[in-house]
Amino acid sequence: MKQPPGLTTLRSYRREWLVKDVVAGVVLTTLLVPQGMAYAELAGLPAITGLYTSVLCLLGYAVAGPSRILVLGPDSSLGPMIAATILPLLAAGGDSARAVALASALALMVGAITLLAGVARLGFVADLISKPTMIGYMNGLALTILVSQLPKLFGFSTDANGLIRELDAFTRGLADGKTVPAAVAVGCCCIALVLLLQRLLPKVPAVLVMVVLAIGATVALDLGGYGVRLVGQLPKGLPPFTVPDIGWRDLGPLSVGALGIALVSLADTISNASAFAERTGQEVRGNEEMIAIGTANLAAGLFQGFPVSTSGSRTAVAERAGARTQLTGLVGAALILLMLVLLPGLFRNLPQPALAAVVITASLSLADGRGTARLWRQRKAEFWLCIAAFLGVALLGVLPGIAVAVGLSILNVFRRAWWPYSTVLGRVPGIEGYHDVRSHPAAARLPGLVILRFDAPLFFANAKTFRDEVLRTTRTTPPSQWVLLAAEPVTDVDTTAADILEELDETLQGRGVRLVFAELKDPVRRKIERYGLNRTFAPERFFPTVESAVAAFQSRNGAQWSGN
Repeated sequence: MKQPPGLTTLRSYRREWLVKDVVAGVVLTTLLVPQGMAYAELAGLPAITGLYTSVLCLLGYAVAGPSRILVLGPDSSLGPMIAATILPLLAAGGDSARAVALASALALMVGAITLLAGVARLGFVADLISKPTMIGYMNGLALTILVSQLPKLFGFSTDANGLIRELDAFTRGLADGKTVPAAVAVGCCCIALVLLLQRLLPKVPAVLVMVVLAIGATVALDLGGYGVRLVGQLPKGLPPFTVPDIGWRDLGPLSVGALGIALVSLADTISNASAFAERTGQEVRGNEEMIAIGTANLAAGLFQGFPVSTSGSRTAVAERAGARTQLTGLVGAALILLMLVLLPGLFRNLPQPALAAVVITASLSLADGRGTARLWRQRKAEFWLCIAAFLGVALLGVLPGIAVAVGLSILNVFRRAWWPYSTVLGRVPGIEGYHDVRSHPAAARLPGLVILRFDAPLFFANAKTFRDEVLRTTRTTPPSQWVLLAAEPVTDVDTTAADILEELDETLQGRGVRLVFAELKDPVRRKIERYGLNRTFAPERFFPTVESAVAAFQSRNGAQWSGN
């Protein structure tokens, strides 16, 4: 039986890595704590659950994770999805204990889904969201997160859910005079400080500096006395082992949310793993990453945690700090536990607007304006896919938005197969082979011969498109005698397409046109024979190359290249 990756790393651990891993763990902890609390509140949960989640997912990934430096934890992209899943299941007024139980059950479901998917080697599911739709989804998510944090930034709260309702509730709060000027000042200063430090001094832990200064300002200026809400005292002690107590009626809505969260988490993890593997010379093992994500979520779910994902920002911090192995994460988990046991009041004077600033600055990093602009310049169709995914999140909500993103990605694949690129080929002087006449309008053609390339497998959805394209290309002067299909891109023929091929051949023969094939792959030809089409398409209709088919046509008809 294959041993866990963590044990493999332990057996090959080098003494010279120890200091670097410990230092990186200390640096990482300064980011884990404020982000963990902020993302927990983003998910509609008590701040302490973010710390519990951070500890357990770091421990779980250290044992099962194949990457030496990836850092897991609460994530800004998952927070709104968690909130969208659990908040509708809460009674009016909310119940923090039930919210924690629902979030923990959600983590267990996400863990089970990703673990089973990894065991079944279904790592390819992370590719269900195309890059354009993912950009649109993340842009919509960034806007949703930003709007959700505005009330906290301005010193009040609302019960609204969803971008439109939250924006409306925030506007009403402003109109009703609920704004706390001191909270606005603190939040805006915190945002400006983080963005400024990230831009001018990227190696400085901007979030840590902001948190320390915000706590100092609270103590020095008595911000609580001016109406600024504070985090308060965190519960003391270790995270308790808890089996979530939920009802049967909760399973359906939680399952839907878990599927969406698992998909986003896996896509995020695979992309981050690929990016950092290139820089560290490691190999990406998608199925093992899925198992590790599942293990981390299961661990978090049993200790009052919520679903987690890989964090690119926290991984980058660990890498810059010199992390060599997952010992960095273990050091971070140990320091958080020590804080919970010995210093639970360390962050009691942290202003809530400062946590809002952490989330807002993280949301800004999710948006990809440059990527959106590049899609507009490079491919308009994919730009509109991006916009549609953005509107799906903004108008329908986070969970429907991920369904829209996946659906659009699948439809885009289907659209390309349904209406693939097809073209007539000709001979270009000085260039070997046969080439697209759209790219080379002066390309020579043989009178009476049409060389057609259809860039897709033939199946039920595009078979009629293929038939219509063949019939269109035969309307030439002088009349076509042969249609030569350059069939190298045709990787499959299903039964529907086979029937249409037979009907097409009958139509063409009635017009005195012969349909022949060149470079058809052997597996595809065997399928045609299995369908019984060898009666229609005799062996002499198949040629190994386009050149041999052209030579056969010239030999039979004496045709010469136009322009020669």
